[in-house]
Amino acid sequence: MTVQDLLNLVQIELLALPNLVIFFVALLLALLVGRYTPGLVALLLSRFSPGSSSPVVEHFIRPERGAFRLAGTLLLVSLSMVWLRESSPGLHDFFRPLVNLATIASVAWLVSRLFRQLVRVYGIDLLRRLGREVDELLLVFETLINVVIGCVAVLAFAQSQNFNLIGLIASLGIGGIAIGLAAQTILEQLLSTIVIYLDRPFIPGEYIRLKNGQLCRVESVGLRSTKIRTAAKSTLIIVPNSILIKEEIENISRAKKVMVLLYLDFVRSLSEEDAALVKQVVTQATNSLFGIDPGSTSITFSGGTESANGAAPRFNARRARVTFFILGSNDNSIQLRKRLLELANHSIAEQLRRYGIEFTVQDPTVYVESPITL
Repeated sequence: MTVQDLLNLVQIELLALPNLVIFFVALLLALLVGRYTPGLVALLLSRFSPGSSSPVVEHFIRPERGAFRLAGTLLLVSLSMVWLRESSPGLHDFFRPLVNLATIASVAWLVSRLFRQLVRVYGIDLLRRLGREVDELLLVFETLINVVIGCVAVLAFAQSQNFNLIGLIASLGIGGIAIGLAAQTILEQLLSTIVIYLDRPFIPGEYIRLKNGQLCRVESVGLRSTKIRTAAKSTLIIVPNSILIKEEIENISRAKKVMVLLYLDFVRSLSEEDAALVKQVVTQATNSLFGIDPGSTSITFSGGTESANGAAPRFNARRARVTFFILGSNDNSIQLRKRLLELANHSIAEQLRRYGIEFTVQDPTVYVESPITL
């Protein structure tokens, strides 16, 4: 290497140095500013839509602050990669796919969480206004939307890497016909595994009861078969997934039953007639909710009785304790029931207000998980 070549190399490095410094400054600003993404989004909403921004902030931005921070930070980091490309193309080409993957995944996660909040806040209320029954179909719809979001994220990442994913899928589809004719049994096993992973009738660690009445614990779900351990002999049974999806399986672990304790504090003392009216309204409202164990509602009034000048004690209730059970197959369905309970509280308050009975609900509402009966 001649002296002139060395001087040219040093000159190139000196020209790239400012861009490298700018990159590190931009990266530091991205990490700092990204923490305030929820506040910045709320500020923009209040600026352009001052009248309707409060419900959006309360129901969407505040509960998902962590997802907003992560997505905002990674988006800013992705933008700062422009300066790294100018200063060090090799490092940029190495880190760019990782940054793109993390950014797209964080944005997809944020969109999924926001859609979940949309279903919880507005979807349930809308279905009830339309006179539709809220059931597990809403959770299935939420799952399908999440699958669509995941597919869009995969396509976006493939596009960012100039990878023709659609062409690859098309070519695999043509080859899949030939593979399916040659390996029909293997494909049946794989498709059964996909159905189990999507439908998730059980997961490792849960207890299930097979059609023959045998109680087992799911050890693992493989590509071809599922390993389950019997409760009596503790032996391991390997069952093909194609057989499992055709059997009637009782999932013991998902027989969730959560007891709800509500405390209603009344503004004024209630007479026996008022207490009977409260009991009737609350019982009808809870028993009509989907996912509430029918007939499990119990209402107990407290506040004591009053007597004056030796007269007979007079009923004088100031608080009511309401207990009932929420049924659900998983955490999402339990959260769905809790949202329905919030709507029922508003309905109860409106009905009782017509009779001049007002109350406040003591926070927080107590949820107690009941033990599983094997």
